[in-house]
Amino acid sequence: MGSRVGVVGAGYVGLTSAACLAHLGHHVICVDNDEAKVERLRAGSVSIVEPGLAELVREGLAEERLAFSTDPCALTEAEVVLLCLPTPMGDGGEADLEVLDRALDTLATVLRPDCTLVTKSTVPVGTAARLTEAPGLAGRAVVSNPEFLREGHAVHDFLHPDRILVGAGHGDTEAADRVAGLYAGTGARVVRSDTASAELAKYASNAFLAVKLSFVNTMADLCERVGADITRVTDTMGMDGRIGPDFLAPGPGWGGSCLPKDTHALLRAAEAEGVDFALVRDAVRANERQQAMVVRKIRYAVTGAVDGTLTGTRIGVLGLAFKAGTGDLRDSPAVAVAQQLCRHGVTVVAHDPCVPAGTPGLDPVHVVDDPYLVAKDASALVVLTEWPEFLTLNWQRLEAVAAQPIIVDTRNLLGGTTLGHTGFRVIGIGTGEPGTHA
Repeated sequence: MGSRVGVVGAGYVGLTSAACLAHLGHHVICVDNDEAKVERLRAGSVSIVEPGLAELVREGLAEERLAFSTDPCALTEAEVVLLCLPTPMGDGGEADLEVLDRALDTLATVLRPDCTLVTKSTVPVGTAARLTEAPGLAGRAVVSNPEFLREGHAVHDFLHPDRILVGAGHGDTEAADRVAGLYAGTGARVVRSDTASAELAKYASNAFLAVKLSFVNTMADLCERVGADITRVTDTMGMDGRIGPDFLAPGPGWGGSCLPKDTHALLRAAEAEGVDFALVRDAVRANERQQAMVVRKIRYAVTGAVDGTLTGTRIGVLGLAFKAGTGDLRDSPAVAVAQQLCRHGVTVVAHDPCVPAGTPGLDPVHVVDDPYLVAKDASALVVLTEWPEFLTLNWQRLEAVAAQPIIVDTRNLLGGTTLGHTGFRVIGIGTGEPGTHA
């Protein structure tokens, strides 16, 4: 028989956790204060773009192992409650725990005394220890169980994880066992630690990935300057088992809901302890420079000079999400580049398979649902997200309506076979195109 599990927050992590735990046989109640969202979820309607998630939600509802509520009192019988709440970047770069702390004030009055509280959101080191001493929570077991889910692969990652990390305080062995038991159906390796190590491991993982991405983007710049091909360089690197092939693809920069805020939070935590984490700080700066580099590359493609004016031109953008497989626009480098182009006087027309026309927050970028509209009278097309759907577009049709047959492929997605017999000139990232650096 499964456990009675509560999940606070029906966002990306919370909804995935709730649906997957129900699939594993637990009885899950997911609480969120957004009444409209809860009503949609009760009807089996899922707005998050994530393969398999909607199906698991409907499965859980049909088998009565998954329920949704706006009332925190629905958690009174839960044996374990997972906190899956937003911890956005604050003004100083540190994690903002306001939403989490407000929720805890309420939970302290409704949870049963033996309920295990689990921080699944990414939280600063020391948060679990602080919660064990908070008013109304004193003496309660608080376990750190950070998520390691990739957007676009979250359901798969939850049900087939590389590892399950469970951090617990001294003497909280029973609570740690209870949390580890939630994942018994996955057969995954369980890694035990103290809470501080578990909290820091999540930040360390994301910061390392950010460093790796900034490294390859900088290496791509060097490739352009010396006439090398970044693809051949990274293919060779990836064959080394100590390095591996993942996160070695250059692009317009890294973004999303995790890497930007987590790198800044780690830097703030290091500074507070007197540690100069220059490696991570430089990775963040390199990422900021990458977006400006892409704009220079577009200027060069259109005008023949990296400082040429783009004012009055029309540019078509393919991709707005921070990566393929998701509609997530949070800290998306694609959106940042598109909006920078607008500030340079460009009319930007954009298409993304998971970002419908009318999506708020993208002005003055003009979003269209038809990918062929982006090419009309465009001085250049810019690929900013690596959607496989772009590989199957009719590129001859796109060329026919474009003002200039130029593609800036910031993901190195398009090959010669994709473009067929078109006359497009393709400028990639790190592929040896001369003259595109300042």
